[in-house]
Amino acid sequence: MTSSPSASAAGGPLRPMTARRRGEAHRVASPLELFFDLCFVVAVAQAGASLVHSVVEGHVGQGVLYYAMVFFAVYWAWVNFSWFASAYDNDDALFRVVTLIQMAGVLVLAAGVSEAFQHHFFVLWLGYLIMRLAMVSQWLRAARGCTGAERAMALRYAIGIALCQVGWLSVLLLTEGERPWAFAVMALAELCVPVLAERKHPTTWHPHHISERYGLFTIIVLGESIAAATVAVKSAVDEHDELGQLIPTSIGTLLIVFAAWWIYFAVPTHGRLKGNRQAFLWGYGHYLILGSAAAIGAGAEIFVEHVTGQAHISQLAASASVTVPTAVYLVTVWLLVSRHYKSGVAQQLVLPVTTLVVLVCTLAGRWSVPAAGLALATAVAAGVTLAARAARREPGAAR
Repeated sequence: MTSSPSASAAGGPLRPMTARRRGEAHRVASPLELFFDLCFVVAVAQAGASLVHSVVEGHVGQGVLYYAMVFFAVYWAWVNFSWFASAYDNDDALFRVVTLIQMAGVLVLAAGVSEAFQHHFFVLWLGYLIMRLAMVSQWLRAARGCTGAERAMALRYAIGIALCQVGWLSVLLLTEGERPWAFAVMALAELCVPVLAERKHPTTWHPHHISERYGLFTIIVLGESIAAATVAVKSAVDEHDELGQLIPTSIGTLLIVFAAWWIYFAVPTHGRLKGNRQAFLWGYGHYLILGSAAAIGAGAEIFVEHVTGQAHISQLAASASVTVPTAVYLVTVWLLVSRHYKSGVAQQLVLPVTTLVVLVCTLAGRWSVPAAGLALATAVAAGVTLAARAARREPGAAR
């Protein structure tokens, strides 16, 4: 399998940046893309750690708001690179160098996450600016290699991204109370750039490649959730000897994360990506999927902090820090992916009903996390059973 048009020339002399074919065979993630994703692990970890710190100090609303803002910067920079690379990655030396610059921007952004939660946004803004200007240069290079409607599309991307970076200055210049509103406006502007840029000529992104890229990033954030929960439990055991309560919490967290992985990958996703209309909704909706998946680990840390008496929040808030992101994850995966592959009322109701059960688990106090884990494990078992029964009823099924 190859991931670039010419594997033998990978990283070699500069070649024209022309669009790759949407129907290209054996299109998989490249080593550079995997390396790129690895840098985002740092940013996701920093966002989760800052969320934990804010919530355990009693600043729940501020922590959630700033987490949403920071995670959008991480998510959107990753999204733009992934879709561009799916259409234009020629893997020559210049493409690699510009991608490495974007990775440096990710690390700068990650370094500024904790300061952003303290209302100092300069380092975060600088890291985002580095990533986005590198993306502008990629689109300008793509524009040089094409003509007509495709060239106009590439130029619209470059101009739109550049203009948005001017708008993001408002995050630095406005007051603390005005920044969330400026963020909402600029986030909407960023989301509009692909829609406007591709209104006459879509990019040739590859459905299998894009679904694989999103799947890999989902695995990354779920893995970060496991790592965060493990560190929290280890610290609690070392310092507070709360093993009796932490074992059920650890098991419940693992069940939640394992089930989250199972549910996401239970059905193929590339089949829904037939055009920009479906792809934009699917891709944009992953902001909630990825953000909530990462927040599950942060919530587990918060819950452990509460168990050991280190968090200045109520039991209800500690439980909700796990159950709410889990519920958001479940309902978003169902809306964007699962419901399109389910047949019959019973199959369709599994995830919505589980979402409600998980939210009710918030009221279970210190047993809310293991209860939510059992609810998700039951949902997976029910889904597998119902799918097997449906398969046996299909015409031509083996008897």
